[in-house]
Amino acid sequence: MRQEASYFDDHNPRLIYIAKRLKDSLSVELLLCENGVEYGVEPDEYRGGFLFASQRTGAFFYVRPDAEENARRLLLEHGYMPAQQEECPK
Repeated sequence: MRQEASYFDDHNPRLIYIAKRLKDSLSVELLLCENGVEYGVEPDEYRGGFLFASQRTGAFFYVRPDAEENARRLLLEHGYMPAQQEECPK
């Protein structure tokens, strides 16, 4: 279930996925909701492109630390590549 930012107060939210397209964002939201994963999502910027690198906006998905392992496994099982922690812009 999608949660507000206050849900992560006193917790260190973990970045699990960066959706670069709206279609991916909607699919990941549905996947997490259908599997009872509590998550937060917010727009943020990432650096994309190889030859013509630029700042782009994507949907950044976060979970609490205790849900991270399950959420990453779920993403992998459904063909999504979870974000690496070093990708976190914060």
